[in-house]
Amino acid sequence: MSLWWILGTTLAISLIAWVGVFTLSLDEERLDRLLLVLVALAAGALLGGAVFHLLPQAIETVGGDATLPLFGWFVVGFCLFFVLEQFIGWHHHHAATHEREPVGYLVLVSDALHNFVDGLVVAGAFAVGVPVGLVTALAIALHEIPQEIGDFGVLVYGGFERRRALVLNYVTQATVILGGIVGWLLAGRLGGVPVFLLPFAAGNFVYIASADLVPEIKGEGSLRRSLLHFAVFLGGVLSMLGVRLLRPLLG
Repeated sequence: MSLWWILGTTLAISLIAWVGVFTLSLDEERLDRLLLVLVALAAGALLGGAVFHLLPQAIETVGGDATLPLFGWFVVGFCLFFVLEQFIGWHHHHAATHEREPVGYLVLVSDALHNFVDGLVVAGAFAVGVPVGLVTALAIALHEIPQEIGDFGVLVYGGFERRRALVLNYVTQATVILGGIVGWLLAGRLGGVPVFLLPFAAGNFVYIASADLVPEIKGEGSLRRSLLHFAVFLGGVLSMLGVRLLRPLLG
């Protein structure tokens, strides 16, 4: 596995933290509309990445009758994120929720942990192959855009000065790089990243898409807005399917 691919993609993901600066000129109504479209796209990309890339790649890797444990790891990945949200307060913020400063600190801590895990997932995907790694990184990046905008809004409303909020948001986002490096080091010691990380990450993706993202766009706004959100969601799914179909050509 190439360390440079891991460093490059995790660095790109970390830079998403600065996207909040581009929202300063938007009023709350326009920002909410933009966020919902981005959330719909992220939900589709995460679901498509899990179904068309991570799970099939894991099955192809082990082959034969050894696939049942993979689905067990899928359930573990799904349930772990459920537990984290229910009992630790690891929530995804995709809208400018009106919370005060203590919640802002909670967002920073939980996001740092979340992004570290994302880095491990990226490293595990690149251990399988560059195409799988790139698709995984893309799905994570699409999810991070609305999340980071929402987190920035939480920090600013919670009393953080805007420049400080941007810097702190980036510091927590940069833990994705640390996670990627740790994943690469573990792969070196273990002679490769265990294949269970792929279905585990797929469970993570499906949980975020179904439990965090889809509920935010479900029944939101007029019929026209609902159709737009579904079309964008479907576009995210189909884009991942398209990449899967093109993989033989991409190598």
